Amino acid sequence: MTLKTLGELFDTFEREAFRLETLNDYSNSGSVDAYRAFLSGEPQPDGYNEAWVSELRSHTSEGKRIYRVHILSRPLTPYLRFELGWGYQKNATGGEEFFILDTTSKSNPLEGVEDFWLFDERTAVVMHYDETGAITGRETIPADRTQEFTTCRDTALAHAEPFSEWWAKHAGA
Repeated sequence: MTLKTLGELFDTFEREAFRLETLNDYSNSGSVDAYRAFLSGEPQPDGYNEAWVSELRSHTSEGKRIYRVHILSRPLTPYLRFELGWGYQKNATGGEEFFILDTTSKSNPLEGVEDFWLFDERTAVVMHYDETGAITGRETIPADRTQEFTTCRDTALAHAEPFSEWWAKHAGA
């Protein structure tokens, strides 16, 4: 079997793409200029993240689901304020769903699990980052281990709450 790139997996998934996020800072993995603008107090640039939102719309208009859980604790890092305040808000307009697993006052049921994407419960891709939030690699997991990632997804969702509800309570946190 030929391993597909992340882009190819997005082009070929049939039902759902799930993402688990575990880091407090992805500032060196993309949207660097937008993050700087956010930190400087500038308004969100016109067209911010439009390419991704357009891709989201193309998938969600076909009935496909794209959703993620972010494991975090408060107080939010500057990057998380940016990601949740600009990124999640914008991406939701394309149909992406977000959930928060807030570990501020409870233990993390997925301690030690790395970030990953899971496509159609068939293909898992673990994302590797360095300490600066820069992506250092991706690893497609053998199919016989996919159930581990499906279980992690289910555990994350069971302990998370919808982003909109969480944000209403903690936007300033």
